[in-house]
This record gives sequence, structure tokens and C-alpha cells, in this order.
Amino acid sequence: MKQIKILFLYMSFLMLGLSSCQDSVTVVDTNVELDKRNWSYTEKIRIPVKIESTDIPYNLYLNLRHTADYKYSNIFILIHIIGPDGKKSTERKEFKLALPDGEWLGSGSGNTYSYQISFKENYKFPVKGTYIFELEQNMRDNPLDHVSDAGIRVVKAL
Repeated sequence: MKQIKILFLYMSFLMLGLSSCQDSVTVVDTNVELDKRNWSYTEKIRIPVKIESTDIPYNLYLNLRHTADYKYSNIFILIHIIGPDGKKSTERKEFKLALPDGEWLGSGSGNTYSYQISFKENYKFPVKGTYIFELEQNMRDNPLDHVSDAGIRVVKAL
């Protein structure tokens, strides 16, 4: 019985220690839930990201979740980046979501598949400040069904 108490205390301290650690590499990792799992052209996902250094390279990722009922093997997204100076850049990106045989590439949990797909590596922001990332679905369907949420992840490249 004493060993169980010691093991419980050890595990409690371990969990407390792990939960208090902060990830100093991740700048932002967020998703925005889409109403009724439908993504309309007019529904741009806006995510602010504060960049404190122009000397550090960053890796940028698309976060995406969809259900097994999503009917395409890919998704096209317009990625707008609005800088602190108001300058806007836009890129149209295609993200592959499934293999030719229909097997999803994302990690599955129940009926939902999750992705973190790189779209820029070792990117250096030109100026310090808050950037606004806008994600806009760019598929033929409007609204695009069975997409539950989308977002971005920005991490310091080490």
C-alpha cells in the first residue's frame, strides 16, 4: 500500500512538472472552429501573430480538421499575410489530404482527421510587430462541407 502512495505522489509531481513547462519555440498554435462544419468563401479565419524578432527564422503550418465525409483528397487555401505596416501578401496553396487510394494522411480520432502541414520553412518576417494571417478556402464548393476547423501554427526554426 505504501508503494502505491509513493507511486501516486511521484506521478502527481511528474504531471505537475510537465504541465508547468512552457514551449519557448511555439509562437502560436491555434484553430478556429467553423460553424456547422461548413467553410464559406466569406468566412476568412483571422489569426494575429506577434513577431518579436526579424533575425529568427520561423516554420509556418496549416492546422486543419475535417470529418471522414469530406469528399476531396486535397484542399486549396488562400493564405493572406497582413504585416504590421499594412502590406498584404497572398499565396494560393494546395494541401494534399489523402493518398490516391483514399486513405487519409491526417491523424484520426473517431470520425475526425487532423493535420499540421508546412507551408513555409525558415521564413524570416521582414519587420517586427503583429501580423494577421487570414485563411480563405478556395475550392469550388461554397460552402465547403465537413471541415470542422482551421488555423495556423508558427514555431521558431531551430
